[in-house]
Amino acid sequence: MTARLELDQNQTPLLAMLEVCRDRSYAAFHTPGHRRGRGISTRLTDLCGDLVFRADLPELPELDNLFAPEGVIREAQELAAATFGAEQTWFLVNGSTAGVEAALLATCKPGEKLILPRNVHRSAISGLTLSGAIPIFVYPDYDPVLDLAHSITPAAIATALDQHPDARAVLMASPTYYGTCGNVAAIAHLTHQHGIPLIVDEAHGAHFAFHPDLPTPALASGADLVVQSTHKTLTALTQAAMLHVQGDRLDRDRLSQALALVQSTSPNYLLLASLDAARHQMATEGQARWSETLQLAGEARSRLSQIPGLSLLHLEQAITSGFVDLDLTRLTITVTDLGIDGFTADILLHTQLGVTAELPTLRHLTFITGLGNTQADIDRLVMAFEQMAQGARHKARDNSKLKIQNPKFKPQPSVLSPREAFFAVAETLPIHDCVHRISAELICPYPPGIPVLIPGEVITEEAIAHLQEILALGGVISGCADPSLQTLKIVKT
Repeated sequence: MTARLELDQNQTPLLAMLEVCRDRSYAAFHTPGHRRGRGISTRLTDLCGDLVFRADLPELPELDNLFAPEGVIREAQELAAATFGAEQTWFLVNGSTAGVEAALLATCKPGEKLILPRNVHRSAISGLTLSGAIPIFVYPDYDPVLDLAHSITPAAIATALDQHPDARAVLMASPTYYGTCGNVAAIAHLTHQHGIPLIVDEAHGAHFAFHPDLPTPALASGADLVVQSTHKTLTALTQAAMLHVQGDRLDRDRLSQALALVQSTSPNYLLLASLDAARHQMATEGQARWSETLQLAGEARSRLSQIPGLSLLHLEQAITSGFVDLDLTRLTITVTDLGIDGFTADILLHTQLGVTAELPTLRHLTFITGLGNTQADIDRLVMAFEQMAQGARHKARDNSKLKIQNPKFKPQPSVLSPREAFFAVAETLPIHDCVHRISAELICPYPPGIPVLIPGEVITEEAIAHLQEILALGGVISGCADPSLQTLKIVKT
């Protein structure tokens, strides 16, 4: 690896070479089929313009190879590693999903155990299916007052490690969608005492390294492997992400092989170049840009807090071992005291008031403030909530109907691993005929975002009742083939 002192963060090697290739005149007899934009649909050029398609190029000799980088991709990845505080960085074109899947493939063989949170992203279930690893689920810290699931706690991880000393790795997600962060440093210390790596799904925290008022990045807290969605909070194109590694607890050659399994063999160079550009932006002006964003987010937080009927998730609530810090660029707003649920508020904001949230739930709306937001955006957000508050009927209301308590059931032990359940023959049955059968689906309600059914687990009456309760109250059920929950897919016996 190039010595860090020799790296010039003002350079964008991949982006610069893509520009050279875009502008070169030659007869193209290679993919993609639109031939540098000359054959593209005019409907698409009307939307995107002409120039972008000249840069939609394949793996030309000058552009290096994502899976065996020796030129500009390698240089760009080394610059990214130095910027984000890693020893080695891989660019991802299949999103953080590919990074999480590869991390599990690189750390766990079929039949080996992985400790991970119950409210894990579905990409981790895909990784379990691909790797054949056996999940040891840990429940996250759940706040029944806020109705939010936070991170897993060090105590829960310590217990899981004591009960499963043969576990091969620990996976945690921090921050959550709401911006709440777990105690990565304490959990890293525990996993390292057992000689195994800590994998952190930091999809929503790619910006943490670039301002002292943001939470401590997972790499700086001792994580061994970190996956970040560079497109979510930085300025890469959608689907562009990074995977960072440090230390010697992971086999990096095996990780590279795993990434080749789960990523496209035809990577999009516009995505790769956007990662190079996003890294350059952070390396050269990151703190200044995030200072501006934090100031705008702070103003929004202050003004929204003054609107009657609204309450915001704030840093002073970070007092549990599963919620130790908060990303202040996230605005999670509780709206139920306005006499409205989060889903209805989201539709009203989007269709009538010109404001679109990142995530609606039954009680909350979460907004992401980022580098492209302006003072006008903040003004519009505040004015929209002021209008909503003025139109709300401030009458007494039983808000307990908008509060889903911590699940009233305990998931049954897995009869099959997620991989075994995936490859088993499945059948679809009416939901009430599925009790005591083995789930073939991953079904996760929001809120609170904790999977109720994992492929391979036994379905109980309590689990079905809980899912139906959430659906009746306006919650969203993801992962099931039948979103109405009239039927479920079960493993055929």
